[in-house]
Amino acid sequence: MIHEEAYIHESAYVDEGAAIGSGTKVWHFCHVMGNASIGSECTLGQNVFVGDNVKIGDRVKIQNNVSVYEGVICEDEVFLGPSMVFTNVINPRSGVDRSNQFLETRVGKGATVGANATIICGNEIGRYAFIGAGAVVTREVPDYALVLGNPARQVGWMSRNGHRLQFNEKNTAICPETGEEYRLADGSVRLEVEG
Repeated sequence: MIHEEAYIHESAYVDEGAAIGSGTKVWHFCHVMGNASIGSECTLGQNVFVGDNVKIGDRVKIQNNVSVYEGVICEDEVFLGPSMVFTNVINPRSGVDRSNQFLETRVGKGATVGANATIICGNEIGRYAFIGAGAVVTREVPDYALVLGNPARQVGWMSRNGHRLQFNEKNTAICPETGEEYRLADGSVRLEVEG
């Protein structure tokens, strides 16, 4: 079902059975397959493909030239940068049908995937994680982690608002934009105090 307050550009195709929420905008040359579910207040930029059974939460921004293949789940407030890539099969071969072997890839709430990054299927991207432009993610990314490179390696931590966190000797850090306090313990970060 397409919500009456969703906007679908005349050049876009939305197959029967797809669900698109209120305030969502589907721009030029997009294709949304049947059984895809897209939440409210999302933006699909030019030339975005959303496959069958994909689940996209609310307030997700998908930039130009992104294909979100079957097996991908994007929670609320995810940002997918221009031309980033998802895969859904580990060992594809043109002559071998592996359509029943799609691996789930989950992108946690508030996570950012930078332009031209590649996410290898079967991995989970944590809440508010930040994948740098061009990174190739080959394993799980923790909540709030900043990863860069090929293969992607963790180089730091990010706040919910996308600022690099600098931890002091007490293993606390403050987001410079919001004043939120974060604590680093046992190799993971959690939000302590909202600003």
